[in-house]
Amino acid sequence: MARIAGITLPKDKRVVVGMTYIRGIGNTTAKRVLKQAQVDESIRVKDLTDEQVNAIRVCLEGTRVEGELVREVLGNIKRLKDIGAYRGERHKKRLPSRGQRTKTNSRTVRGNVRKTAGSGKRTVAKK
Repeated sequence: MARIAGITLPKDKRVVVGMTYIRGIGNTTAKRVLKQAQVDESIRVKDLTDEQVNAIRVCLEGTRVEGELVREVLGNIKRLKDIGAYRGERHKKRLPSRGQRTKTNSRTVRGNVRKTAGSGKRTVAKK
């Protein structure tokens, strides 16, 4: 059972895929770390030795992952809100902040309410 950065990696997957379960590590970073730790990326997580797991941990020392990464991202969003930036205002209103349209999309954010006459369930008048 390989546990890296507080995450238990799935044992039946290859190491390069299993490492992507850690927040902040994608495919490219996983390959770079495994190359640096001199671990073959085609072996399964269950076949890792303790030395290999420790080598991967050492290579991940300087990388921001999991809780530290989440705190940094939340801090960045808080900074945008505090300085009154446009992106910060969009975050405050819980709207898309990267230029997406909101007239027809982002229904889950704005609420699934449609204000047109043809929408919704039609009721049948009884005679």
